Amino acid sequence: MSKNIDRYLNKHTSQAFTSRHTHRTKIVATVGPACDTYDKLLELVYAGVNVFRLNFSHGSHEDKAKIIEHIRAINEIEPYNVSILADLQGPKLRVGEIENNALDLQIGDILTFSNEKCVGTKEKIYVSYPNLAGDVRVGNIIMIDDGKIEVRVVDILKNGDVKVQVTLGGILSSKKGLNLPDTKISLPALTEKDLIDLEFIIEQKCDWVALSFVRSVKDIVILRSKLAERKSKTKIIAKIEKPEALTNIRDIIIESDGIMVARGDLGVELAVEKIPLIQKELIRKCIHRGKPVIVATQMMESMIERVKPNRSEITDVANAVLEGADAVMLSGETAAGNHPALVVQTMVKIIKEIEEKEYRYNREDDLKPQTHSPSFLSDAICYNACKLSADVDSKGLIGMTQSGYTAFVLSSYRPKAPLFIFTKEQTLVNQLSLSWGVKAFHYNEEISVDDMVTDQITILKERGFLHSGDVVVNTGSTPVHLHLPTNMIKLTKVE
Repeated sequence: MSKNIDRYLNKHTSQAFTSRHTHRTKIVATVGPACDTYDKLLELVYAGVNVFRLNFSHGSHEDKAKIIEHIRAINEIEPYNVSILADLQGPKLRVGEIENNALDLQIGDILTFSNEKCVGTKEKIYVSYPNLAGDVRVGNIIMIDDGKIEVRVVDILKNGDVKVQVTLGGILSSKKGLNLPDTKISLPALTEKDLIDLEFIIEQKCDWVALSFVRSVKDIVILRSKLAERKSKTKIIAKIEKPEALTNIRDIIIESDGIMVARGDLGVELAVEKIPLIQKELIRKCIHRGKPVIVATQMMESMIERVKPNRSEITDVANAVLEGADAVMLSGETAAGNHPALVVQTMVKIIKEIEEKEYRYNREDDLKPQTHSPSFLSDAICYNACKLSADVDSKGLIGMTQSGYTAFVLSSYRPKAPLFIFTKEQTLVNQLSLSWGVKAFHYNEEISVDDMVTDQITILKERGFLHSGDVVVNTGSTPVHLHLPTNMIKLTKVE
């Protein structure tokens, strides 16, 4: 046992560690005016939040810095490793200000979209897309306000204006978003605003950054290079909300660190009936690559105002759990809703009901190690550790990692045993809060494998996760000082 073991045992009591956050599918909650104080954030953490999302489409850097300060304080004082996900706005297209904030559009109306700033009327409407005339073609569909209004391009003028005809009418108000499902937009994935926000995100050392409207692997590569230039350890989530992303999905999953199934814009850009199978397939592909996957948008939207969700929303959350998502996300429900903590508590109940009674654990039959993979040997160790854990009904599957890879792979097998990950990389401790089933701990001793295993079991026993007589399975690498990929399994009975 390490001589320094005491410093890992005294931060929090075992009761605090074992009393909360037993759901294995993680919860991401968006921070907004309804929950942006320390007390309200702490209430959400107590309710079951694992990751806080900061939406950079709204609010100032000053506001975000205060929220980050609150979250860091919670992690310091409370027994949690809550992660921070910074969500870049991306090239979001919008109309400008509308006269009286309401323009009644009827089928057949002809409108003019312009890059010239103006207050919108039926004569002319400003659109925040400099190259709209260059990218669209006659006949292309443009959707407004999440598809509530639909127009078709009928003419492209030499001055850069675009004439459209209303095919699905409604009331258009200011600042509503545009979607161009028929058009390949030429805007960069990282806008000028995103680059400014990214600088702030790097300075604040946020755990994850989400890139909006990803279209190809090049978008991820560009963001990765920006992070590398600043030696940032922030990991990348690719938001899948454009049809082009689905065409390039294999490479996008490989290059990114995780995926968000952003069903809002995706459901506008594609036929809505396609979304359920796309969600299912994206989750499957991410699990096979050992990459965390978040299911997002309108999961419990009725609870923005109500105290109980719709039956369809309950089923939606349950299906995401059954399909194997690492995390489910709340947006307006926590950011602007009337009952943020109640929404989280309700989501936890749904998740636990599925995980405890119906969830099919142990996906190792689906995910056998591939001999052609460069990580085949460590994959085989993780695979067999999960099999062994199931065979002996272990009470803990314990992994050590420096890059996070072992944690992501062990998590992807969705083991039945509780999954505990130890790492010397402090940044990983919070980042792993997004991964299914993972409880992560900071541990930076480099002693013998036997002593490290003993330390880890002692830490877990002291904090109430293990008890005398329990059987645990450890993975790690030896010799320790060489920092090799995972190459060892050890079976231990807790004394």
